Amino acid sequence: MKRRSLLTGAAAMSLARPAIGANAKTLIFVPQSPLASLDPVWTSAMTTRNVGFMVYDVLFGRDERMNPKPQMLEGYTVEDDGKRWVMKLRENLWFHDGEKVLARDCVASLNRWRQRDPGGATLSARLDAIEAPDDRTIVIRLKKPFPALPTLLSKFQTAAVMMPSRLAATDPHKQVTTPIGSGPFRFHQDEYVIGSFASLSRFDKYVPRDEPASFTSGGHRVMVDRVEWKMIPDPGTAANALLTGEVDWLEMPLPDLVPMLQRSPNVVTGRLDDWGFISQLRPNHLNPPTSTPAFRRALMAAIDQKEVMEAMMGGDPEGTITPMGYLATGKPEVDAAGIEGVTKRRSVAELKAMFAEAGYNNERLVLLHTTDQPFYNAATLVVADSLHRVGLNIDDQSMDWGTVLQRRASREPLDKGGWSLFVSVTPVPEYRDPLLGSLLRANGKDAWIGWPDIPKIEAAYSAWLDTGDPVEQTRLEREIQLTAFDQVPFIPLGRYRPRAAWNRTISAPLKGPAPVFWNVSKG
Repeated sequence: MKRRSLLTGAAAMSLARPAIGANAKTLIFVPQSPLASLDPVWTSAMTTRNVGFMVYDVLFGRDERMNPKPQMLEGYTVEDDGKRWVMKLRENLWFHDGEKVLARDCVASLNRWRQRDPGGATLSARLDAIEAPDDRTIVIRLKKPFPALPTLLSKFQTAAVMMPSRLAATDPHKQVTTPIGSGPFRFHQDEYVIGSFASLSRFDKYVPRDEPASFTSGGHRVMVDRVEWKMIPDPGTAANALLTGEVDWLEMPLPDLVPMLQRSPNVVTGRLDDWGFISQLRPNHLNPPTSTPAFRRALMAAIDQKEVMEAMMGGDPEGTITPMGYLATGKPEVDAAGIEGVTKRRSVAELKAMFAEAGYNNERLVLLHTTDQPFYNAATLVVADSLHRVGLNIDDQSMDWGTVLQRRASREPLDKGGWSLFVSVTPVPEYRDPLLGSLLRANGKDAWIGWPDIPKIEAAYSAWLDTGDPVEQTRLEREIQLTAFDQVPFIPLGRYRPRAAWNRTISAPLKGPAPVFWNVSKG
């Protein structure tokens, strides 16, 4: 598929009007996609996660090198041969409603999170109990040792955020609509316009840790009074708003517009996230024809990762990495295992034969097509074109990202509002090993959306958790990658590392796989 132009004439030129000049104590941020949900446990949407880190705090944070660090915790001890973890909360932790953070709030929050997240399912399988013997002590009793517990609790997709117990009592399959946490920012519910505008201000009772900040760990010092999230759907308009000083920070400017931004003396561009994302096409494992492994293998063979990455990152080819499999361990014997599944190119006739052998008989496939997120839209356009080319009956349904979040949660058949495929992304750091790779988990109803049920992956995953032998872990990682290429829990579309852009009036944001708003000053 030829790269299509995403720019209009108006978007490609600077707006001929003077800078409005935002308030020196207000930081204005343009997210990559609309903020459609406020519950970072209910959804793994990145914009929701990013606001979640502002509003909520976590027991363990993660530094920019991806090491877990105590965050809400004063410290912890490990007893009973690794089966009993005793965690002590810091002093002076307060929720935004004025209530003190208590250990029982954290217990309730962990219990809600582990019902929703595949990483939480990992904990549940090894859990005896989570208890709060007093107001500041959390005790996690395990059936067997689990040394990776801090890493699990520091995961940032989906994060184990702490909320008041009354909110944590919400059914995990229903959204919490009133975000009250103990993080450094307070959310203004009365100003929120779904998908368009959100505002947060400094929470005066938040007490930072007495140490340097690094990604989601350390001393989170809020250096502005207020942060406003303004969704600007058109990439050119967003870029021009940065050039004229109407906004301060673009999370992910369209790559084609980065050269224009770099020519401005008032704008800085850079890769805050050195890791990047795996773009992925998620099939529904419950509904035919995507429920058949042979059909999913044919889908994977029909899509060229280079075409997808060119469409997404055409203006910044250095920001793409292909081929990309299921893991990014840095070990060639793992990362390259089975990679011919995405590198071998086939003719249209060969691909049609693969679909025929898989039993495809012109059944309809519902493709949820996100139109208001440029990167998702670009990837979906390539996917739709590639599948049309080989004769598949694609029902390409255009919708905004908020609607996709609602629709993708449905397990109904296609004739009752169900779906077959959608494009999303997942952060690379969670795939350095199998521990946090939620999209790779294949435990049926407890798996991430799409609900793959692949016992061989789950057996290798459990064995990987239980062994401390690095050689055996590498063997199991290779087995997981090879099984994934055979059974296709999702279709990797390539890896990309987009740039951010910000006005020189603000200090350089901290590096990490998500934008964080502490330790950023303005003026």
